[in-house]
Amino acid sequence: MDPYYVFAFVEALNVMTDSNSRTAEATRRHRFATNSRGRSRRRNRDILLPTKRGASPRSVVQLLVGLVLFGVSVSLMLVAGLGVNAWDVLHQGVAGRTVVSFGWVVNGISLLALVAWIPLRQRPGIGTVANALVVGVVADAALRVLSTPESATLRLGMFAAGILANAFATGLYIGAGLGPGPRDGLMTGLAARTGASIRTVRTGIELTVLSLGWALGGPVGIGTLVFAVTIGPLVQFFLIRFDRSMARVDASGPKPAATAATPDGQILPPW
Repeated sequence: MDPYYVFAFVEALNVMTDSNSRTAEATRRHRFATNSRGRSRRRNRDILLPTKRGASPRSVVQLLVGLVLFGVSVSLMLVAGLGVNAWDVLHQGVAGRTVVSFGWVVNGISLLALVAWIPLRQRPGIGTVANALVVGVVADAALRVLSTPESATLRLGMFAAGILANAFATGLYIGAGLGPGPRDGLMTGLAARTGASIRTVRTGIELTVLSLGWALGGPVGIGTLVFAVTIGPLVQFFLIRFDRSMARVDASGPKPAATAATPDGQILPPW
């Protein structure tokens, strides 16, 4: 056989092999991206609360402890005097430009937030009602007990404790699976419908509300900015640990097997 034809045949095989390798690589990358998005949406759909597991005694206790702690956390941040959270900036901005009192502004914006649940298919639960009844009462009671410390260090520590307690409490009461509050329902609904992470959605909401409130003349302090950029990651951290449905998704999700390497040395997932 002519060596030229043998050489041409070998070259053709090499081209076909290289083409198949690139096609397989592209397919693995596509499957990895698709499965990652699917797992993200699957996890976030599990926080479309309330869940179907029912109001067990444990979930009710978790809900109430979370709401009480949430009210205390709000008081800690207010007493520290370093700035209010983003929603209160909006509340005070609207109240300052209207003849409506601060309390009624809070209730009105809560109603608007609930209306925004409709396109997100978010469902209220007993936790939604309990949020409106418990948090305000606890916050008022805590404000009557707490006083603003004179030391700047103590005020800073009190504000930091308020942020951590707020995130911890949010993870507790939403993780109970009995329904989020009006504003937290926006967070869980958007996360479930978009596939974005809790920290991304919460931070986006906080910065949007903060910008709108500031534009309306609401007071903004250094603590307000710190709260806006830290509360999202903290809430996600605690929510994953207290929401049993999200833990089940992690436990039942696909497990990685042996990985494969591409010709250029990059490690690819097995799916």
